[in-house]
Amino acid sequence: MRTGRFWHLLAGIVLALIVVAPTPSMSAPDQVESVPPPPATINGHRIYRHRIYRHRADRRHIVPLPRYEPAARDTHTRPATERYRAVSRNSPYAPPPTIQVRRETTALPPEPPAHRANDEATPATARAAADPTETELPATTDSDALAVGADLDKPLAANDAQIGDALRAIVTAKTFGRGITRAAERKAIVHFYAAHKYAPLWIEDGALTARAKIVIGQLQHAETEGLMPSDYPVPPFATLNSAEQLAKGDIGLTYSLLTFVRHLATGRIAPRRVFAQVEYGSHTPDPSEILKKVFAARNVNTAIESYDPPDAGFRALKRALAVLRSQPDIANTRHIPDGPLIHPGQKDARIPAIRARLNVRSRRPNDTTYDRRLFNAVRTMQQSAALRADGIIGNNTLAKINGPSRAKVIDTVEANTERWRWLPRNLGDTYVMVNVPDFSLKVVHDDKVIWRTKIVVGKPQTPTPLLSASMNEVIVNPSWYVPQSIIHNELLPRYETDPNIFDRLGLEVKKGPDGHINVMQPPGAANALGRIKFNFNNKFLVYLHDTPERQLFRYSRRAFSHGCMRVQDPTKLGELILSLSMKGKPMPDARQIRSMFGQEEHDFRLMKRPMVHVTYQTAFVDENGRLQIRDDIYGFDARIHAILTSPEHKVADIAPPPDPTRDLETAQANQEILRRVERREARDPFGFFEQLFR
Repeated sequence: MRTGRFWHLLAGIVLALIVVAPTPSMSAPDQVESVPPPPATINGHRIYRHRIYRHRADRRHIVPLPRYEPAARDTHTRPATERYRAVSRNSPYAPPPTIQVRRETTALPPEPPAHRANDEATPATARAAADPTETELPATTDSDALAVGADLDKPLAANDAQIGDALRAIVTAKTFGRGITRAAERKAIVHFYAAHKYAPLWIEDGALTARAKIVIGQLQHAETEGLMPSDYPVPPFATLNSAEQLAKGDIGLTYSLLTFVRHLATGRIAPRRVFAQVEYGSHTPDPSEILKKVFAARNVNTAIESYDPPDAGFRALKRALAVLRSQPDIANTRHIPDGPLIHPGQKDARIPAIRARLNVRSRRPNDTTYDRRLFNAVRTMQQSAALRADGIIGNNTLAKINGPSRAKVIDTVEANTERWRWLPRNLGDTYVMVNVPDFSLKVVHDDKVIWRTKIVVGKPQTPTPLLSASMNEVIVNPSWYVPQSIIHNELLPRYETDPNIFDRLGLEVKKGPDGHINVMQPPGAANALGRIKFNFNNKFLVYLHDTPERQLFRYSRRAFSHGCMRVQDPTKLGELILSLSMKGKPMPDARQIRSMFGQEEHDFRLMKRPMVHVTYQTAFVDENGRLQIRDDIYGFDARIHAILTSPEHKVADIAPPPDPTRDLETAQANQEILRRVERREARDPFGFFEQLFR
């Protein structure tokens, strides 16, 4: 009996050992492979390869980059109300046509040289923990970048706790952030991770969060914003093999997001790299606020896109860029050659091609006669292109008819989206906007254009500065004080002995209360400023004003001034500005302003100061929804393109330092020359002043 019990007991022990022992087909506990989770669902909708069907009726309408609307997220749980929004391509509410984006990446910085003598003897993992910036964020390759979009749902190589430990070691290291050039962004990253107890921001439960996927989509489609995806590298999370690498990838995505949003808000290029005379003020967003906003937003896309310029002009230009990218490059497939002028009624072999390009029908398709219908189309095109609308077809008109290549137009539009980002976010309820290459001015009130006029702007040698400032006064019968820029650029190379020049031209040379010498022309019909002047405070000492040279407005290309802007109808502008800025007070209209013309100055100090924005828009969408292209008269488009395609691109968003020594030397030289003028010792400045009054 006892023997039977013994064998029963032995059999039970053997059976138990068989049950718990690993079989040859099973892996040891430390080698168990991860099993991909079943297809994810959000709010009951199944996701397939990052596309989602909203409901059964919409299954034929999918978008490659779904939009994400997360609820507020805490640091421990995934929000229960996350959802995607799919928009039908055929829907009237759909965005512009889907844009094919080049998948470009730039390898992140390689490991910097070692800084400690004993680094060679230190294991790589321990060295990274002690000095994490010794091993920068994992580099990406073109193939890695292509894999990112395909592997966003792939389980990652470490769990959240392991990544968190690595993050704590990296972020708290004294040497953290060597690759982050801006101190504000470095500080924001440190504080934000600390506030989240060093939990990964973009990884949860061993996978990328939905928020991370949306941010990655935004960065990879930066071309839709006129930016370059290669400027915002996305770490290849699917190929990172350790907690340390994933932690650096998490930080890398945070840094790319901050850089991208800053570029959305302020532009990719520091304005002074393009043109020294730019003053739009600063509106760089606080990086800490960016992170708070993105992680608190119910809709991440909306939160990011809120840093775009809000104005209708920018939005229209962005839509035009999307359309351009979706179209084939057919602009120059049939180039119309240059040749002699074509006048109405003449015959020319190029007429059928011109007619086809302008979409003008003819009863005889091969008719070579320049008829009335084509004449009207040519004049309309000339007007829209800021050419002289005489209907005569010359080489300049043909150049506009041929048009630039699609790639050239895209470059132009992108340069203009860049300059839009320089402007203040709030243009004002009432403002005057100057468009230099369009030689035009418009007055906007409550988001509506209420008036337009022609202007004359600075020559390429003396370009009009780009600025935003508030208009503070309107002066009727102004005196003219020669600006320092004119003294420096025109007086120095042109003066010669002529002691009577100032008396002949009615110029007065006086010493001001600050000891400086001023050259002034009193009010009158011959005054260089005409009869009315619009002052707005700016360090470039430029303004809007009338001019006695009315014939200049007959030209289509009106770059004739020394930097100030001459207005074709200044009395009408004066009437509008006074009526909008002096509410509650009776103000003179244009006729009454003209009646004030004489020798006495009339100064109207504005109560509600409208903003003046001097812009450089070589591409804009007109009120009819058509994209207009203007000549790059100052070369700013070309300069932007050169910066973005050269080594300067790496530091493009860092402003070059000013040169105060040169400015001081210039001011001292100007004052010395004017002292000689005051003593009638100057060599003849007759030619200088004669040229100013022509």
